[in-house]
Amino acid sequence: MKKKLLAMLLTGAMVLSLAACGGTQTEPAAESDTTATETEAETEVAEAPEATEEQAGGYELALVTDLGTIDDKSFNQGAWEGLAQYAEEFGKTYKYYQPQEATTDSYVETIGLAIEGGAKVVVCPGFLFETPVYIVQEQYPDVSFILLDGEPHNEDYSDYTTAANTMAILYQEDQPGYLAGYASVKDGMTKLGFMGGMAVPAVVRFGYGFVQGADAAATEMGVNVDVMYHYTGAFAATPEAQAMAASWYQNGTEVIFGCGGAVGNSVMAAAEEAGAKVIGVDVDQSFESDTVITSAMKKLSVSVYDGIRDYYDGSFPGGSTSIFSAENDGIGLPMETSKFTNFTQDDYDAILAGLVDGSITINNDVSDTTTADLTLSSSKVTFVE
Repeated sequence: MKKKLLAMLLTGAMVLSLAACGGTQTEPAAESDTTATETEAETEVAEAPEATEEQAGGYELALVTDLGTIDDKSFNQGAWEGLAQYAEEFGKTYKYYQPQEATTDSYVETIGLAIEGGAKVVVCPGFLFETPVYIVQEQYPDVSFILLDGEPHNEDYSDYTTAANTMAILYQEDQPGYLAGYASVKDGMTKLGFMGGMAVPAVVRFGYGFVQGADAAATEMGVNVDVMYHYTGAFAATPEAQAMAASWYQNGTEVIFGCGGAVGNSVMAAAEEAGAKVIGVDVDQSFESDTVITSAMKKLSVSVYDGIRDYYDGSFPGGSTSIFSAENDGIGLPMETSKFTNFTQDDYDAILAGLVDGSITINNDVSDTTTADLTLSSSKVTFVE
C-alpha cells in the first residue's frame, strides 16, 4: 500500500466517507439499538444462536459496522454474511454493533461494547477502522480482530503496526476492475465510463484495472474504446454525480462503472432514466437496479469466513496483511446474475485463469490517479476534473 499517498488522500476522510467503495451513511443508532431490531437481517441475530447469552458466555463473534447497516448491499452486509454463515454452520453465537458516530472514539467504544458482550473475534469492515483497530489491538490482546480493506495505523500515519491478534485484509481491486472492463467490451460496448468516489488507492485500482481490461478486449477484437473518467471526491449520492452520469449517457456512453459507495446510486438513477447500463462495485448489486449488468466484487463474505475459520483452526494469520485476489477466490464477477449478451462463462473462466496464473498482468501503481501513466493500445481515456 502506498502509505504516503494514502495519508494525503485520507486525512479528512473520517467524516466525509464511510468506506472505500463501500457503505451508505445513515443516522447514528441510539446506544440501546446496537443490534437493530427492525431490519430483515437482524432476524438472523435473534434466531440463529440457540444458546442464551449467559449460557454461551456472550456473543462470541461480533461485527462492528460503520454508520451503515448490515443490509447496506456493500461492506457491512458482505462482512455480516460471512460472519453469519460461519456462526450458523458451527453453532457460534453472534451479534452486530453499530457506532454512534463516524469517529475513532466512537468506533473504539463500540468495539469495547462488543468485547464486553463476549466477543472473541471482532470484524471491522472498511478503512475507517484502521486507527480504531490500531488502538484496540493493544488494549485487548486476547481478542482477535479482522480488519477489512485496511492496515492498522496511528492517527498521523507515522506508524503502521499489525499486532499478532489482528488480521489485516486488502483486496487486489485492479483484478475485478479488469474483469468488468474486459467483459463490457467483449459484450459489445465501446463507450464506457468510470465514476469513482474519493481517489483513494482502492478506488484508483478499480479504475486502473477497468481501463486496462477494456483495452485488452478492444485490442483482441480490433476495435477502439472511449472511456470517460471522473472522481466525485466523496462516497455520497449527489445531484451533481447523477447529472454528470446523465450527460455521459446522453453523449453515447453505454455503461458506467459506479465505483464509490452511494455514488453508484446516482449512476443507477441516471441509467434508469436513460435506459442505460451500470457496473456495480464491492458486492453483487444486481438487486439494487435492473440497470446493473454485473459487479466488480470483493468477496467480503469469503474473506471474513476464511479469517474466522482460521481463528478456530489455530492458524489465524495475525501480524501481517492478507491479500485477497483471484488466486484465493477473493474477487470476481457474479456471473450467475450478470446480464451479458456475448460475454460467456467460458470467457470469464479463461480471463480469471490468466489472473490466477499470472499470464495477465495489470499496472496497479496508483501514484497517478488520472490513468495518464497507463500504456493503452486501443483505448482513449478522457479525464474529467
